[in-house]
Amino acid sequence: MLNSSRAFVLGTALIASSMTMLSTTHAQAEKILRVGNDGEPQSMDPHFISTVQTSRISDDMSLGLLTYGPNGEPVPGAAESWTVSDDGMTYTFKIRDHSWSDGVPVTAGDFVAGWKRLLDPALGAEYASLLYIIEGAEDVNSGKKGAKLAATALDDKTLQVKLTAPAPYFLAQLTHQTAFAIPQHAIAKFGKDWVKPENIVVNGPYKLVEWLPNVHTKLVKNEKFYDAANVKIDEVIYYAYEDRTAMQNRFRAGELDVARDIASEQISWLRDNLADSLRIAPYAGIYYYAIRTDKEKFKDVRVRKALSMAINREAITDSVLKTGELPAYSFVPPGTGNYAEPAYVSWKNLPYNEKVAEAKKLLADAGYGPDNPLKFTLRYNTSENHKRIAIAAQNMWKQIGVEAELFNTEGKIHYADLKVGDFEVARAGWIADYNDAQNFLFLGEERTGPLNYAAFDNPRFNELMLAAEKESDLKKRSGLMKQAEAIMMEAQPYVPIYYYVSKQLVSPKIEGWIDNAPDRHLTRWLDIKE
Repeated sequence: MLNSSRAFVLGTALIASSMTMLSTTHAQAEKILRVGNDGEPQSMDPHFISTVQTSRISDDMSLGLLTYGPNGEPVPGAAESWTVSDDGMTYTFKIRDHSWSDGVPVTAGDFVAGWKRLLDPALGAEYASLLYIIEGAEDVNSGKKGAKLAATALDDKTLQVKLTAPAPYFLAQLTHQTAFAIPQHAIAKFGKDWVKPENIVVNGPYKLVEWLPNVHTKLVKNEKFYDAANVKIDEVIYYAYEDRTAMQNRFRAGELDVARDIASEQISWLRDNLADSLRIAPYAGIYYYAIRTDKEKFKDVRVRKALSMAINREAITDSVLKTGELPAYSFVPPGTGNYAEPAYVSWKNLPYNEKVAEAKKLLADAGYGPDNPLKFTLRYNTSENHKRIAIAAQNMWKQIGVEAELFNTEGKIHYADLKVGDFEVARAGWIADYNDAQNFLFLGEERTGPLNYAAFDNPRFNELMLAAEKESDLKKRSGLMKQAEAIMMEAQPYVPIYYYVSKQLVSPKIEGWIDNAPDRHLTRWLDIKE
């Protein structure tokens, strides 16, 4: 899942107005959770969500067949139980008795309808490829005549799904918004307007009552949620912040209970003054630069490799960030599920001065030098940390004679441009949707579409990933994906920079917050001390 910042910096008057509304609401509700979210939500429609910042809100409103438990692990959600065939390819789910927020029962058919909608080529959903493990899904999404999805509602409470091959990550994948059900009756009545606060119906613990773009999103407890009696917090408000320092200031002033990111340059002060609130934990994600491989200047692999070798990852993690991130020399983070070990770049252990010397040689061999310097624009979305890393990379590239111009836009514009290939080199991040190496490497597959920002298209890589998808032996599957990653790391369409850690401020009065690798903290599991 994309890690991005998707909101305009709030003006002083807007913040004051927003906080005034918060104070008024606070007096009316028993328990209100106030969250500083490091980005503006994209949509309330699960089929148009691709960022972590948006999924936090979606996860509070929607219940997949499985959902995230208190520790971030998949637990039963809309499905109360399931069985798996001996060959590991057919799943049969029993849908629990529960309803949409307007009282209409949720059925197995609502899940089938949701998946078919996501895969409909006319919808243009960028995440559709995540369901390709279901038999027929890719053919349906590509518009193949006569294609049928192997997902069937045997009755209102029974859903059967057949896969193309055993997939160890399939159950975890069902926590993701691509696998959510849709309220067919609401969409039939309101069309695309079904997600407006006055129309939306959901099957999760909270429902939307207000969305003020670039200000806040307000959710209230869904009294028709099947487990509403055990949901402690009455209301949750997500405030959109791109300015991490402003978000920290609101937290320090007691106007936020949670700040979902921090400004790394203030880490020493935070450790000294807010140690009881500072939460830093391992996070399943990769921070990287995408290089558009179909641009003439980047078609030569020597150029891409030179840019990657010149980046001093240790300097970025130890001197720029200083919050525990690890230098990245692979695209799949170490410790990822169903994966023995990442395929690191061959030059990982070279001393940095030797990397710089080799980078200069590669550029010279590609035809670049003092009389013909390589020039390009490095794009990044608004964030103090993204800017500091971009400046560091710019200076590191100067050592090898590269001139990089920095260009900043707010998150929504940034990622829209990445998806259509309107960039040369750009900052991006990916957080695992489920704990499996495939969820990182699929970003390099030609069939992935707009999420393959680099337009990387290596036939052997594609072949290996397809073979891994069909391989039931986990050891062999891991080996196939490692071969694929080795190809990607040699080609460097994506320059890995560091492996993420989650960094946030959580008030000591919040109970039930458990640090976990997916960094999932659904409000239904939390409470606020009196």
